[in-house]
Amino acid sequence: MDPIRNPYAPGAGQRPPELAGRDTELDMFQVVLERIARGRPERSLVLTGLRGVGKTVLLNSLRSSAVRSRWGTGKIEARPDSELRRPLSAALHQAVRELGIRDEDSRNHVLGILKAFAQRSAGADAKLRDKWQPGIDAPAVTGRADSGDIEIDLVELFTDIAGLAQDGGKGVAIFIDEMQDVQPADVSALCAACHEISQLGLPFVVVGAGLPHLPAVLSASKSYSERLFHYRRIDRLDREQADRALRTPALDEGADFTAEALAALYEATDGYPYFVQAYGKAAWDVAPKSPITAEDITVAAPAAQNELAVGFFGSRYERATPAEREYMKGLADLEVREGVVPDPAGVATKDLAEHLGRKPQSLSPARDGLIKKGLVFSAERGRIAFTVPHFGRYLRSQPEL
Repeated sequence: MDPIRNPYAPGAGQRPPELAGRDTELDMFQVVLERIARGRPERSLVLTGLRGVGKTVLLNSLRSSAVRSRWGTGKIEARPDSELRRPLSAALHQAVRELGIRDEDSRNHVLGILKAFAQRSAGADAKLRDKWQPGIDAPAVTGRADSGDIEIDLVELFTDIAGLAQDGGKGVAIFIDEMQDVQPADVSALCAACHEISQLGLPFVVVGAGLPHLPAVLSASKSYSERLFHYRRIDRLDREQADRALRTPALDEGADFTAEALAALYEATDGYPYFVQAYGKAAWDVAPKSPITAEDITVAAPAAQNELAVGFFGSRYERATPAEREYMKGLADLEVREGVVPDPAGVATKDLAEHLGRKPQSLSPARDGLIKKGLVFSAERGRIAFTVPHFGRYLRSQPEL
């Protein structure tokens, strides 16, 4: 079949041609936007799930919903060991620009506060702050959101930006990907600012996306975070949704799959959206004609598996140190015992230490390094699991690693 017309898109954060299985989240967020627009109280939103389930794609789709509602929006991707102040400043700057507020004095006053907030990231030295400019075309306004205490500053900044949006009959939404990597002090400040905004009824929401342990990260920061956000677990697609993700774009191109092919694809992908796109693309490229058959899936499987091995599994494995790789191999060995389905919570860390013949304390550096790199997570105390679906299966299938 014509590879130029291949509709499937296996890529990090790339929107698939058919965003199947996410209607509930999209509808819920639209309700949040409309309720806030009418002055109704609402909570911010947090999406959690394993890698490859489409959190970033959904985050971008929610942002598009906010743009269509004429909200100001900005997006950042959190990174370990990086403070939030500078990237958040850029996202908020974009959001204010998108608002299109005509009152120049009010807009420039808020931009001046934002500029003063941003310059605090250059350090306490005034000379350093003068050298780095955040690209905001307004003079810095001192005495507001520039104390250096991130919690105080975020509360003041969010309040002022939300007030500007409210005066213009609009709202602001900030989207944070990889939210589990936000530093503890910044997480605490975000929660405090969201809490204050919610109490004041201002049109400002934060939408975060992260790994399954993100709710625990937020709860450890502020106990009230459990009531501060709508939490949505983003999981793999069920059979009907996976079939829709494959068939709808194919039908748009005048092609289709046999029932046997769809069954074979679901067995191979387990409904994980990234895998669905990888196998769909490979199957389209090898199929001589429509409908795509189960035999075509068998022929396409090596290409799809190679795509996943290189772009999804292998790149992550290469980032690990030798000690971390040993830890992951041990986790892969214990993840599945004969006739037992992998536990979503992973394996007990004491069992892993025993399997590797090591003391639990000696494995802590490898474990902490892997958590920092986003390769494993602790769903509950004393247990560890891969953040990447089928990663254990991949490691067990590669004895040379």
